Amino acid sequence: MEKIVFYKAAGQYGFLSNLYPCEVCIDGKMFVSAEHAYQYAKPNKQAIKDYIQIAPLPRLAAIVGHGLFMYDVCYDWNDTKVDRMRKVLESKFSDEVLRKKLLETGDAVLIEGSKTDAFWGIGKKGAGKNMLGSLLTELRKKLKEGT
Repeated sequence: MEKIVFYKAAGQYGFLSNLYPCEVCIDGKMFVSAEHAYQYAKPNKQAIKDYIQIAPLPRLAAIVGHGLFMYDVCYDWNDTKVDRMRKVLESKFSDEVLRKKLLETGDAVLIEGSKTDAFWGIGKKGAGKNMLGSLLTELRKKLKEGT
């Protein structure tokens, strides 16, 4: 089975990365990347959320989100982060061009090649959960089925 490994927001499959520049609208708020939209939900203080929303680059939104102290993170983040990512991806791939590109990946296994994140990616040992790849595969299947 074909495998598509993505990580950076460049190249043929860069559009799969959360750092890829695209409009994402959730809860009436507009974001310039999926990373902005995802990280926005993590802090428990509105000032930090606002800072993330206007970060000039997706990687800066990620740096802020990853750099939060535990007491600055929503108490239920670990319980809600997967659903948040699912909503972010649904919004991102509601774009006609991006949706078409996702569908064009066919039945390939989608792998987020992050060596530093064993939850969303494969981690440094290559045996991570690959949750981002799994959620993209789940969404692709829904789009194929028209549900």
